Amino acid sequence: MYRILQYFRDAFRKCDKILLLLCVIANIFGCLVIASTTASTNSGPVRYVVMQVVASLAGIVCYVIISSIDANFFSEHRLALVIFNTFLLLLIIPFGTDMGSGNRSWLDFPFLPFNIQPAEVCKITYVLIMASVMASRQNNISTPLSVGHMLLHLGLLFGLNMLVSRDMGVSLIFAFIFIAMSFSGGVSWIWYLTGGGLVAVAAPLAWLFVLDGYQRNRIAVLFNPELDPLGTGARYHTMRALRSLTGGGMTGQGLFEGYRTQNGLLFAQHTDYIFSAIGEELGFLGCGLALLLLVLIVSRCFWVGFNTQDYMRRLICIGTASALIFQIVINIGMNLGVMPVIGLTLPFISYGGSSIISLYAMMGLVSGVFARPVAPSHERYIRAPLKSIHF
Repeated sequence: MYRILQYFRDAFRKCDKILLLLCVIANIFGCLVIASTTASTNSGPVRYVVMQVVASLAGIVCYVIISSIDANFFSEHRLALVIFNTFLLLLIIPFGTDMGSGNRSWLDFPFLPFNIQPAEVCKITYVLIMASVMASRQNNISTPLSVGHMLLHLGLLFGLNMLVSRDMGVSLIFAFIFIAMSFSGGVSWIWYLTGGGLVAVAAPLAWLFVLDGYQRNRIAVLFNPELDPLGTGARYHTMRALRSLTGGGMTGQGLFEGYRTQNGLLFAQHTDYIFSAIGEELGFLGCGLALLLLVLIVSRCFWVGFNTQDYMRRLICIGTASALIFQIVINIGMNLGVMPVIGLTLPFISYGGSSIISLYAMMGLVSGVFARPVAPSHERYIRAPLKSIHF
């Protein structure tokens, strides 16, 4: 027990405490809002808040543990990470549940009191896999072989997640991480022009044969004001969310006092649409505070990345920050009615056990870079090159 405590004490001493503090403050703010948005539920706010607090404490432990692991260790076990991702996503086939969302994105094990969203975990490992692959090919990063290697890992996760869960929202996070990391890593702009052309050609086919009817409607309402103008169909949840968001004015109607929030008139008010609930109860100032906290967390990730000279470690920070940015932009845009509804929560604010744990774990990667901005000297000069890993 003493050794375990000593390990945690040493790991905590070296971790990025500023990043951890920012995450905890955003987390506490989220717990307050969750308590308010679940006050009108049958079970009351206690169950939700307790679950979120327990998950947050577990997440902080993950943050400290992952902070203590050198990035090279993850790189050397890249194949194990790929196998882990594949196995975790395949578990959705026998144990998947849609939680009422229409997407089988969660694992429902009968022996656990909570559900697990595999894609949230895979975001973390995908950042590590991408950084490892790009670091192993950084001298020839724009060759067809290198780009093809990166696309192989993207296609595996994106395709497998879509196949087993049909969750387009989380799948798109993988694509955004790929774009941000490959661009930051120096991949030639010619590849982006080529990829953009292929997407333009494939988009009509995907619209007809890949997307379900409800997914097409969620996109169409953004561009066709004549589609469901009364808000009784595809635009129903978006219109309610927008009314709640704008109903609080500058200072809001008060915590536990929002009309739509407290009367259950706002869909998924503690998860997907929690930003609208913040707008109704805490107003523009509350929304500004939430945004400020999230911007500070993202900025800290970039700061740590830009202050390391190590290529792979810098990419880990950029990949982590890009995942947060995508999720923040999509969630807030969805609440504003300018982004399609694809079921992404607001980081550190929305309710979700597996989400909050995975977020802290992902921040732990950045904290690990902060603690070890370069590989230890004995590893840089004695360790053999990573030639044994090709996948």
